[in-house]
Amino acid sequence: MTTPLPVFRLLLAITAGLILTGLPSPSRAQNIVVMVNGDPITDFDIEQRSKLDQLTTQKSPSRQEVINELIDDKVKIKEGKKYGVDPSASDINQSFEGMAQRMRITPDQLAKSLESKGLRPETLKSRMRAEMVWTSLVRGRFKEKLLVGERDVAQAVQAQTGDKLQVEGTEYKMQPIVLIAPRGSSPAFLETRKKEAESYRARVGSCEEANSLFRSTPNATIRDAVTKTTAELPEALRKVLDDTPIGHLTAPELTKNGIEMVVLCSRKPTMIDTPKKREVREKMYQEKYEKTQKAYLDELRKAAMIEYRNR
Repeated sequence: MTTPLPVFRLLLAITAGLILTGLPSPSRAQNIVVMVNGDPITDFDIEQRSKLDQLTTQKSPSRQEVINELIDDKVKIKEGKKYGVDPSASDINQSFEGMAQRMRITPDQLAKSLESKGLRPETLKSRMRAEMVWTSLVRGRFKEKLLVGERDVAQAVQAQTGDKLQVEGTEYKMQPIVLIAPRGSSPAFLETRKKEAESYRARVGSCEEANSLFRSTPNATIRDAVTKTTAELPEALRKVLDDTPIGHLTAPELTKNGIEMVVLCSRKPTMIDTPKKREVREKMYQEKYEKTQKAYLDELRKAAMIEYRNR
């Protein structure tokens, strides 16, 4: 079973200057060791993946472990193509660039760092491709199976801590509105804009009406809807929202942007998330994911044509 590349381990290994052997000789590189569904795995592939594993885990995997990883990758890529999951070269390069950015270096610097250790950038990109394909396949094909129920999370939290952490709260869906006032506007102008805001409050009775009105009103803007729970809002704002009828506007306030209001689109009961709940939910999801992807991969490997030639 393979897992996504540990980016920070790779960074540490690169910056630490891990010394690896050079590239294999051309004759040895062409030696085919395994055929997977007609696709070859060579000694060069094995040596390259061994170096990548050493770089990312700082451990030396056995030759058979590396061969199994490469077989898994071939199987994953083939299955991905069956379902139309086939990342383009642009997608892979973008992922490579993202890794470089997280390391605070350029893609070219990352490539040169790998090459200085006898590791081709294409080896890392091949690993990225397989993991991108596999993640999309598992999450796409087994979406329902991977769902973690809130009741299961609550029971797990209670079993671990003895506390009932599923506290009831409120979920607010709202859209901010701004009547624009240039910086340095006179008090008289601001007062005029505030009176405009009050007139709009009397006219708006739903989010649909607010969108229709403010998207066509000069010097006014309505932003995309945001959803917040009780735990994410200060008490003063919660009270304002609780006192505002659904579909109506809150009282106008003067800010650096102008006169601001909020249209309340919905207000409904919800279960407040907590750090412990998120931790438990993520762990339960990961356990389901690992079990599901392992069974899926085992099934694909059994159906694959795997022919060893030279060990």
